[in-house]
Amino acid sequence: MKEFGYQRAFDVSGAVALLDADPDARVLGGGTNLVDLMKTGVERPARLVDVRELPLDKIELTDDGGLRIGATVTNSDLAVHPEVRRRYPALTQAVLAGASGQLRNMATVGGNLLQRTRCGYFADVTKPCNKRVPGSGCPAIEGEHHNHAILGASEHCVATHPSDMGVALTAFDAVVTYETADGPGELPLTEFYLPVGDTPHLETALPPGALITGVTLPPAPVTVLSRYRKVRERASYAFAIGSIAAALDVRDGVVRDVRLAFGAVASRPWRARAAERVLTGAPADAATFAAAADAELAAAEPLPHNAYKVTLMRNLVVAVLTELTEESTR
Repeated sequence: MKEFGYQRAFDVSGAVALLDADPDARVLGGGTNLVDLMKTGVERPARLVDVRELPLDKIELTDDGGLRIGATVTNSDLAVHPEVRRRYPALTQAVLAGASGQLRNMATVGGNLLQRTRCGYFADVTKPCNKRVPGSGCPAIEGEHHNHAILGASEHCVATHPSDMGVALTAFDAVVTYETADGPGELPLTEFYLPVGDTPHLETALPPGALITGVTLPPAPVTVLSRYRKVRERASYAFAIGSIAAALDVRDGVVRDVRLAFGAVASRPWRARAAERVLTGAPADAATFAAAADAELAAAEPLPHNAYKVTLMRNLVVAVLTELTEESTR
């Protein structure tokens, strides 16, 4: 491991100053992803800025009835918070599906959103990877790609984003807040991750030296009836091969409101806007749900070994929306 500096920050302004002064500094929260990447040589920061002591570990109601989640809130605390469980149950389900209890106790909300892909070529410094070394190539396209992207990929990268939490937050229109030396800013989570294009090494729209301070969830009655469903290759802790976060409001047999996002199918949590448009105002039945899935997946460009994800995601959409419809009538 490369030698690095370490400094603990005790206030936001101090953390921002440290990050602004050193372009090669990285934020250390729980370290559940960053430290692993440092051990393998993928990440080689000159300095770690430890933010665990910052006053960003609260979950609070906003004035308009939403929730503000601090960046250093642990995944465990987020999952069990009573307002999260009551207002956004799919978020609790996503966090609990995302990792073992030991990891959830350490991992933070801000760190979860910034975690890197688990593509094997990215993690192996002996292999080329455009995300790790721009211009070196993407061997996954011709190699091992059974769990890679079917939506929004490019000839330069077909990796997927690993977050479960991020899928639910994307479905619920979360907004990421951050602080820089020039002041505060915010980004809707749907704009937080950059398209792959020909620059897959540029992953987020955060300004240089920015520190994530929290995530805000707007009030949305539809999210009270919501579900996160994750499909993985083994029953124990594993990354998804496909997942869905869905919220549904059905009245008199018609979809009045809906939120839908997919996981493990793109370089970022994928908001299913095309599917939502088909669903809104349509009958809440299996035929509509299948048509909505088909509308979203029409843009899919699977590789030879991951075409199964198209069928998988179609089935997930129909199954989860059917379950939510049945639940709404009880």
